[in-house]
Amino acid sequence: MTIKEKEAQLIEDFELFDDWMDKYGYIIDLGKSGASLDDASKREELLIKGCQSRVWLEAEMKGGKVYYRADSDAVIPKGIAAMLTGLFSGHRPDEILDFSPVFVDRIGLGQHLSPTRSNGLSAMIQQIKNYALAFKSKEA
Repeated sequence: MTIKEKEAQLIEDFELFDDWMDKYGYIIDLGKSGASLDDASKREELLIKGCQSRVWLEAEMKGGKVYYRADSDAVIPKGIAAMLTGLFSGHRPDEILDFSPVFVDRIGLGQHLSPTRSNGLSAMIQQIKNYALAFKSKEA
Protein backbone atom coordinates (compact mmCIF):
# COMPACT_ATOMS: atom_id res chain seq x y z
CA MET A 1 0.00 0.00 0.00
CA THR A 2 1.38 3.42 -0.93
CA ILE A 3 1.58 6.32 1.51
CA LYS A 4 -1.24 8.06 -0.37
CA GLU A 5 -3.41 4.95 -0.05
CA LYS A 6 -2.66 4.73 3.67
CA GLU A 7 -3.55 8.40 4.04
CA ALA A 8 -6.83 7.90 2.14
CA GLN A 9 -7.68 5.03 4.51
CA LEU A 10 -6.86 7.19 7.53
CA ILE A 11 -9.14 9.96 6.24
CA GLU A 12 -11.88 7.41 5.61
CA ASP A 13 -11.48 6.02 9.14
CA PHE A 14 -11.96 9.48 10.63
CA GLU A 15 -15.06 10.10 8.51
CA LEU A 16 -16.78 7.33 10.50
CA PHE A 17 -16.94 9.64 13.53
CA ASP A 18 -19.40 12.51 13.82
CA ASP A 19 -17.88 14.53 16.64
CA TRP A 20 -14.44 15.35 17.93
CA MET A 21 -14.82 13.52 21.24
CA ASP A 22 -15.16 10.29 19.24
CA LYS A 23 -12.23 11.27 17.02
CA TYR A 24 -10.07 11.96 20.09
CA GLY A 25 -11.12 8.57 21.44
CA TYR A 26 -9.99 6.97 18.19
CA ILE A 27 -6.63 8.78 18.36
CA ILE A 28 -6.17 7.55 21.95
CA ASP A 29 -7.05 3.99 20.89
CA LEU A 30 -4.44 4.18 18.12
CA GLY A 31 -1.85 5.12 20.70
CA LYS A 32 -2.85 2.26 22.99
CA SER A 33 -2.66 -0.28 20.17
CA GLY A 34 0.60 1.08 18.73
CA ALA A 35 4.00 -0.28 19.58
CA SER A 36 5.54 1.27 22.67
CA LEU A 37 9.22 1.86 23.15
CA ASP A 38 10.97 0.18 26.03
CA ASP A 39 12.54 2.39 28.68
CA ALA A 40 16.02 1.89 27.21
CA SER A 41 14.82 3.37 23.90
CA LYS A 42 13.42 6.49 25.55
CA ARG A 43 16.69 8.34 25.24
CA GLU A 44 17.17 12.09 25.20
CA GLU A 45 18.48 12.10 21.61
CA LEU A 46 15.23 10.51 20.40
CA LEU A 47 12.99 13.20 21.89
CA ILE A 48 11.14 15.36 19.37
CA LYS A 49 12.03 19.00 19.90
CA GLY A 50 8.98 21.28 19.77
CA CYS A 51 6.50 18.91 21.40
CA GLN A 52 4.75 20.00 24.56
CA SER A 53 4.74 16.39 25.78
CA ARG A 54 7.66 14.04 25.67
CA VAL A 55 7.59 12.15 22.35
CA TRP A 56 10.34 9.75 21.33
CA LEU A 57 10.83 8.68 17.72
CA GLU A 58 13.28 6.14 16.40
CA ALA A 59 13.81 4.86 12.88
CA GLU A 60 15.62 2.04 11.19
CA MET A 61 16.26 1.06 7.60
CA LYS A 62 15.50 -2.50 6.51
CA GLY A 63 15.52 -3.70 2.93
CA GLY A 64 15.65 -0.16 1.57
CA LYS A 65 12.59 0.95 3.56
CA VAL A 66 12.32 3.07 6.69
CA TYR A 67 10.43 1.84 9.74
CA TYR A 68 9.47 4.14 12.60
CA ARG A 69 8.53 3.52 16.22
CA ALA A 70 7.35 6.16 18.63
CA ASP A 71 6.06 6.63 22.13
CA SER A 72 4.89 9.47 24.34
CA ASP A 73 4.11 10.18 27.96
CA ALA A 74 0.71 11.64 26.96
CA VAL A 75 -2.21 9.83 25.31
CA ILE A 76 -3.10 12.25 22.46
CA PRO A 77 0.51 12.73 21.25
CA LYS A 78 1.05 8.96 21.52
CA GLY A 79 -1.98 8.42 19.26
CA ILE A 80 -0.81 11.05 16.79
CA ALA A 81 2.64 9.45 16.76
CA ALA A 82 1.02 6.05 16.09
CA MET A 83 -0.89 7.56 13.16
CA LEU A 84 2.28 9.04 11.70
CA THR A 85 4.45 5.96 12.18
CA GLY A 86 1.73 3.81 10.60
CA LEU A 87 1.48 6.20 7.68
CA PHE A 88 5.19 6.58 6.94
CA SER A 89 6.64 3.18 7.96
CA GLY A 90 7.55 0.68 5.30
CA HIS A 91 8.40 3.13 2.53
CA ARG A 92 11.58 4.15 0.74
CA PRO A 93 13.22 7.41 1.84
CA ASP A 94 12.34 9.08 -1.50
CA GLU A 95 8.65 8.26 -1.06
CA ILE A 96 8.65 9.72 2.44
CA LEU A 97 10.47 12.87 1.37
CA ASP A 98 8.19 13.42 -1.64
CA PHE A 99 4.96 12.97 0.33
CA SER A 100 3.11 16.00 1.71
CA PRO A 101 0.37 14.88 4.09
CA VAL A 102 -3.06 16.43 3.65
CA PHE A 103 -4.89 14.33 6.25
CA VAL A 104 -4.26 16.89 9.01
CA ASP A 105 -6.46 19.43 7.22
CA ARG A 106 -8.87 16.90 5.69
CA ILE A 107 -9.84 15.39 9.04
CA GLY A 108 -9.77 18.75 10.82
CA LEU A 109 -7.00 17.73 13.19
CA GLY A 110 -5.11 21.01 12.85
CA GLN A 111 -8.20 22.97 13.90
CA HIS A 112 -8.80 20.81 16.97
CA LEU A 113 -5.31 20.74 18.42
CA SER A 114 -3.90 23.39 20.70
CA PRO A 115 -1.15 25.50 19.12
CA THR A 116 1.51 23.64 21.10
CA ARG A 117 0.16 20.23 20.03
CA SER A 118 -0.07 21.48 16.44
CA ASN A 119 3.59 22.52 16.64
CA GLY A 120 4.40 19.08 18.03
CA LEU A 121 2.63 17.41 15.11
CA SER A 122 4.67 19.48 12.65
CA ALA A 123 7.85 18.63 14.56
CA MET A 124 7.03 14.91 14.39
CA ILE A 125 6.49 15.05 10.62
CA GLN A 126 9.71 17.02 10.20
CA GLN A 127 11.69 14.51 12.26
CA ILE A 128 10.22 11.62 10.22
CA LYS A 129 11.43 13.38 7.06
CA ASN A 130 14.81 14.13 8.67
CA TYR A 131 15.33 10.42 9.32
CA ALA A 132 14.34 9.62 5.72
CA LEU A 133 16.82 12.21 4.44
CA ALA A 134 19.59 10.79 6.62
CA PHE A 135 18.90 7.26 5.33
CA LYS A 136 18.77 8.51 1.73
CA SER A 137 22.15 10.20 2.08
CA LYS A 138 23.64 6.96 3.45
CA GLU A 139 22.38 5.12 0.35
CA ALA A 140 24.10 7.54 -2.02
